Amino acid sequence: MAREKTFDEIVTELRAIKTRAEILIEEVPAPQKLAPFAFAMTADVVADPGDPENSEDIATARFVLLHDPQGQDGWSGKFRCVTFVRAAVDHEMASDPMVANVGWSWLLESLAKFGCSYQQPSGTVTRVASASFGALDKREDDSELEVRASWTPLDGNDITHHVMAWLELIEQCSGLEPIPDGVTQLSRSTLAQ
Repeated sequence: MAREKTFDEIVTELRAIKTRAEILIEEVPAPQKLAPFAFAMTADVVADPGDPENSEDIATARFVLLHDPQGQDGWSGKFRCVTFVRAAVDHEMASDPMVANVGWSWLLESLAKFGCSYQQPSGTVTRVASASFGALDKREDDSELEVRASWTPLDGNDITHHVMAWLELIEQCSGLEPIPDGVTQLSRSTLAQ
């Protein structure tokens, strides 16, 4: 049986994760009162990775990893992943009554794709369509899909896979085309040259 990684080792691995060019991740302050140990990061999906300063965000997300070595009853384990993804979608998708089920299935499929073992999944999927009126009537109508979820990883040694599943969920929600197997995407630093 493999030695259980320390929280610091897990965080070091999470900081080393590389994403595709359209997804910009950043470590942010984690909530302090939910668990003895916590780590958080945000992700923004940009329409034009070659110019992140002037590119429109098409999705935003947050991932929080909580760890209590003693475990917590509500988690049924020592770790808890808490996620949030909000993405712009077209009106047709937002008006589909099945879109909430689809959003939840994207999460479960992403966790399965990366072989994540977990329990106690919970969450909500919200679809919002907005129209502007009066002084705001020149604004374009917009629609969003929002997935909020949490789950308990069963193995602290594979937390990186859970973050990869979260990144996959972001790709799904924001409509990014999958990168074919065997294709390596250029990094943002290469695109900027």
